[in-house]
Amino acid sequence: MSLNTYPYELPPLPYAYNALEPYIDEETMHYHHDKHFASYIDNLNKALEGHPRLHGLTLEQLLSRPVPPDIREAVLHNGGGVYNHTKFFEGLAPHQSASQTDSPELFELIESTYGSLDAFKAIFTKKALEIFGSGWLCLAINRRRSLQIISLANQETVIARQLKPLILFDVWEHAYYLKYKNDREGYLHNLWDVIAPPSVL
Repeated sequence: MSLNTYPYELPPLPYAYNALEPYIDEETMHYHHDKHFASYIDNLNKALEGHPRLHGLTLEQLLSRPVPPDIREAVLHNGGGVYNHTKFFEGLAPHQSASQTDSPELFELIESTYGSLDAFKAIFTKKALEIFGSGWLCLAINRRRSLQIISLANQETVIARQLKPLILFDVWEHAYYLKYKNDREGYLHNLWDVIAPPSVL
């Protein structure tokens, strides 16, 4: 999905709803994508409906510029939900097992920053477990090509920090509760099996 302009539309999943099983179940994907993701898009469009001057902005522009006070909270929350869910679903793929051959530049940065891929995964998973309530955990890269692990509350994004998201873990309960119940750690552990290695370019 390109982050196009108003009215925003729900993009189809780039894979079948059951393609990520057994790690993410088909029922969760339907609810997560068709209900939760769609509600953020619908609510963002409703917030923007009476503000035609904002209709030509891309989602990234909308989240990085001042908007009228009466819709600021709705735009940041729902626009952030659209942005984060877009990146999350695009960052998943069936039967992934990350290796250094998938994205050599990224793995070189991970090893130089965290020591090894396994060490990075352990740190990343631990920080995701530490998020209180709902939110996201993001591996991002800055303009100096340095990696950062960023905890995001609710629907915050890394856009305001001028960072590019590389890996995004959804830690909202709706992303895992149907299958994993309160086992957030099991969900996070299994996410690594369906994370598509991103490019740092």
